[in-house]
Amino acid sequence: MSARLLALLLLFVQPEQRFLRYMRPVNGGPVSGQKQTCAALDVTAFAHAAPGLADLRLYRDGQEIPYALRVYAQGLAEHASLEVLNLGINRSGEIVFDAEMPQQSYSALQLEVSRKDFIATVNVTGSQTQQASDGTDLGSYTIFDLTGQKLGRSMVLHLPVSDFRFLHFRISAPVKPADVSGLSIEREALQGAAYAMVAESKQMKQQDRDTVIEFSVPPHVPVDRVEFVPAEGVANFSRYVSIEVVPEQEKKANPAAIYSGEIRRVHILRAGRRIDDERLAIDVGNAGEKFTSRWTVRIENGDDLPLALNTVRLEMQKQGICFDAEPGASYTVYYGDAALSPPQYDYARLFQPDKNPAEATLGPEEENQKYEPRPDTRPFTEKHPALLWVALVAAVAILGGIALRSAKAAKTQ
Repeated sequence: MSARLLALLLLFVQPEQRFLRYMRPVNGGPVSGQKQTCAALDVTAFAHAAPGLADLRLYRDGQEIPYALRVYAQGLAEHASLEVLNLGINRSGEIVFDAEMPQQSYSALQLEVSRKDFIATVNVTGSQTQQASDGTDLGSYTIFDLTGQKLGRSMVLHLPVSDFRFLHFRISAPVKPADVSGLSIEREALQGAAYAMVAESKQMKQQDRDTVIEFSVPPHVPVDRVEFVPAEGVANFSRYVSIEVVPEQEKKANPAAIYSGEIRRVHILRAGRRIDDERLAIDVGNAGEKFTSRWTVRIENGDDLPLALNTVRLEMQKQGICFDAEPGASYTVYYGDAALSPPQYDYARLFQPDKNPAEATLGPEEENQKYEPRPDTRPFTEKHPALLWVALVAAVAILGGIALRSAKAAKTQ
């Protein structure tokens, strides 16, 4: 049976409670004036459901109820490179330039500055025209390169969420026009992202000069970032981090995924400027694996003492299901039937999240007492492929024997 035909057949597979292995009650619900209700999903749901939660179903009194999947924060903005316009020097000796922004909201910007070992102030204004005279002040920001002091560098400007068509920049000395080569929108959550913990480890081991932390993540569980929590009193550090993700099964067929980044905490006063900069998480862009995966997080300490950490966490962006609930009704979530394809609900296509939906929680996972495995409807040859080979070998042997006997009979005659 071809993969295309199998996929078409799966479209006609209907959900039935008896074929859904796991169930969880939905606790809580709407109060006066509320109807839309949302319940967060945890690691257990992702680990035991089909990939992408394709088999997740919601029931009320045995009747399937439509729902919508909700991400509890706006998604990540795509990285976009921008051209530097009108680069030059003003009468005050500051570097000035403009940038035409895309027609979307943005907040964090990354300057591309080649200069080393410096601290500078960047003033930013925004306007809907290219004329800076009618601009709105968006604040002053410190950029720095302290790699010579092993404190890293930061060229990121954390602006308030804005949608100005043009931005105008002024950079103080010692940056020169030749040092500025570009500008880009950083890939970061435009609204405060909410995360749920996937795994946590306080066990750190030393390998040569590196600190190594290891995790095991169940199948189908997404991981969006790795967060580092320094011990109390730790300040002023910058460390390179590499992250390796290896499936624990079929390692040769599934090569390791490698991620890297820098974590830092810098709170210092230099040249009369206060620098407060922290980056304690590394984005890994939804690195969920089909198989159980082994994660190795490696912090390079160089010649410094090992970085003191309270804990390291793997986190996924918080997700949940939302539905219209009736006060006093009982709802149950079911999952655990790999034959199902994702549901198609008008409710999900037309879903608009309420500002203040009723919050519910999923109760402990239980095995469905009425569960029974879905009947295997594959052809006999697909259920028992080894028998096909046995029959083929037997047929070849029989034909060979007949041919041998025929040859001997011909020689006798």
